[in-house]
Amino acid sequence: MNKIICLLLLFQSSFLFAQNKYLVVFNDKANSPYSIEQPQDYLSQKAIERREKQGINVTEQDLPVNPAYIQALINADAPVKFTSKWLNAALIDIPETKLAEVLALPFVKGLEGDFPTGLENPAFRKRSNNSGNKSIGTVTIDPGTSLNQLEMLGADQMHAQGFTGKGVLIGLLDSGYLNADDLDVFEALFAENRVVETYNFVNTNLSVYDAHSHGTSVLSCIASSLDGQLLGTAPDASFVLYVTENVNSETKMEEANWLFAAERADSVGVDVVGSSLGYADFEGSEQDYSYQDLDGNTALITRAADWLTSKGVIVVVSAGNEGNKAWKYITAPADGDSVIAVGAVDSQLDYVNFSSVGPSSDGQIKPDVAAKGGSTTVATPSNFVGMSNGTSFAAPLITGLVAGIREAFPDLTAMQIREILLESGTQASQPDNFLGYGIPNFERAQYLASIKQLLNGNEKDIIVFPNPTESTRKVKVLVAKDEYGTEFNVTLTNTHGVEVYKDSFKSKLFELAITPNDLPAGLYILKVYNENFSSTERIMMD
Repeated sequence: MNKIICLLLLFQSSFLFAQNKYLVVFNDKANSPYSIEQPQDYLSQKAIERREKQGINVTEQDLPVNPAYIQALINADAPVKFTSKWLNAALIDIPETKLAEVLALPFVKGLEGDFPTGLENPAFRKRSNNSGNKSIGTVTIDPGTSLNQLEMLGADQMHAQGFTGKGVLIGLLDSGYLNADDLDVFEALFAENRVVETYNFVNTNLSVYDAHSHGTSVLSCIASSLDGQLLGTAPDASFVLYVTENVNSETKMEEANWLFAAERADSVGVDVVGSSLGYADFEGSEQDYSYQDLDGNTALITRAADWLTSKGVIVVVSAGNEGNKAWKYITAPADGDSVIAVGAVDSQLDYVNFSSVGPSSDGQIKPDVAAKGGSTTVATPSNFVGMSNGTSFAAPLITGLVAGIREAFPDLTAMQIREILLESGTQASQPDNFLGYGIPNFERAQYLASIKQLLNGNEKDIIVFPNPTESTRKVKVLVAKDEYGTEFNVTLTNTHGVEVYKDSFKSKLFELAITPNDLPAGLYILKVYNENFSSTERIMMD
């Protein structure tokens, strides 16, 4: 673990007056001491196993930045703050007068973002408003009101089946987790040592509990467990907590922080990353994004989020709170084509007008899904349970739901879980740019995931499940191939050739209108047919 930290975080204790931060990109990773054949030198075993399980290869992008290039920068009096293996870059802290000298180094390709005065020049700074993703007021409430936000997603049923995020590692990237280590709602979380790592990428230290409070409320939507008051969607998950947002400024430096944190989260082996931060408007038009930039490929934070998903991590982000403002659209990284961008609804399942809308500029349906973001029950740093508004709180509800699905279906890939989540939405057949595919549901997702597992590697024309049957469950049948149509006749006969059941269906997936209790135990032959095909399957009725 220490080896990975040293590779990722290269700190310098000396600073020059009036220095600026630049993200310097290198030409290559030539002559690197690292190799894709030895990933244990720069990835944790958990990160390696996640890739292997999903059939994801370690590539050159995973290799750390060439240490020779870092040393050359240091020798050139360009202190290195962080490195990015995915971007193949280093964050340096130098005066603008030294920039030309650094750019002239033979291994330097250029800058990420053509900002001669740096990513965090004071001319760009302003008091952050978090691109509309901050909460809109917090008040003390009566206990127990979190049930609505759980039931909306079927998370209560997920918990009833025993899926509470246990064994799933979630990474949160936010502005701070003020007093989280001293709140009643997180007593079990800290007593069980399930916060396995913290890091503040803004202040370059381990302190995250004396920073801003936004992440405290975000964390509470997932990890809370306070009887009668607040229950998160994945109360038994484990966490890494990172600070990437500087609440005293709004610059592209925060996107770079997000990239560094995402790489760290990948390296330690997270399964899911949640982030309720969004970027579009910065101080000074030079750094602002236009709507055309929200194309899934331009913003640094969006590229970082999609890179993270390519490593087998499920990434959940807030859509933004710009819906009733002039901008109105989603903010980066919600435009990523592989992330799950979350919009907001109220307790009645209706769209709330502050929730940012799509599409992305390249035409993607956005947001992807929605959850309760109007009067969401959250914890506050003053040890109260309250209500807040914002897609910031809808997103972590989905993060916890995804963790439960990951726990229930550990063999599915990150992208399969994303696909299933969207397909489980209330408006999956008619998605729009207000709520995307709608409000997802665990039981619907569980049903779809079970089918996907059945189809995985299947060569049969029909799949019958459960088989052998269970006494209280009806038998379901899935016609596996699209070319067989959507209308089917069904017969069920016993071993004596006597027909005991007959029906017809207008769907590839259907349920027989009998249970095993309706028939004597034994072997039966199911026949499914139409004018295009005919197939039989044996069923054991217990």
